[in-house]
Amino acid sequence: MSAIVIIPARYDSTRFPGKPLSLLKGKTLIQHVYENSQGAHLIEDVIVATDSETIFEKVLSFGGKAVMTDRSHPSGTDRIAEVATSIDYDIIVNVQGDEPLIRPQMIDDVIALLDDERASIGTLIKRITDTGEIMDPNIVKVVFDKDGFALYFSRSPIPYHRDEWKNLGQVTGHGSRVTVFKHIGIYSYRREVLLALSRMEPTELEKREKLEQLRALENGITIKIQETFFETFGVDTPEDLERVEKCLSTSL
Repeated sequence: MSAIVIIPARYDSTRFPGKPLSLLKGKTLIQHVYENSQGAHLIEDVIVATDSETIFEKVLSFGGKAVMTDRSHPSGTDRIAEVATSIDYDIIVNVQGDEPLIRPQMIDDVIALLDDERASIGTLIKRITDTGEIMDPNIVKVVFDKDGFALYFSRSPIPYHRDEWKNLGQVTGHGSRVTVFKHIGIYSYRREVLLALSRMEPTELEKREKLEQLRALENGITIKIQETFFETFGVDTPEDLERVEKCLSTSL
């Protein structure tokens, strides 16, 4: 199956305007994401989908490919779906434009998940080792069945370990039976599934949790998951940028 990475990149971030163009070790954030994505073995191309002429020109300036998309898209999923309508690939991989720590292996992993004919979408999870992340509503947790298909995503601590946690004030990551996984926001979609999903109305659980992936689950679309051991996180604020820079310095 043919696969392509599409990176949605919006200029007008509420908390960090112009975020994709912010500099990280001499390169823009979007260039880091683009070049890391190019290292994946199972893809044929990488494209940035943006609503900004400035981002568009910047991507072209470092030799990348970019397309202009409608400014009114409410989400990155809608933005990549617009691009997917005009290209002929079996699998579309959504790599967030604010994930400079994304690894090529992670992209290959989500693509390989769709070798399972039962899977419509692929994504990654990581075991939580920092207790603080369990209670952090910005860290999305996930539970899944015995075959590795997602059952639910939530900002709340799931599953709730009743024997170890007597109440929410006693939530810890310690104990042999305490296992909680967080969601890593990279997705592979079968093209027709992505296009169908973008045409669906937001669902009730999606609106309550503010999690787009719940729209898929509520409509019976299967999401297969795989555990990754790579750590990554998005850049939402200038402070996050400093944190990523330290991570990159440590890994050099």
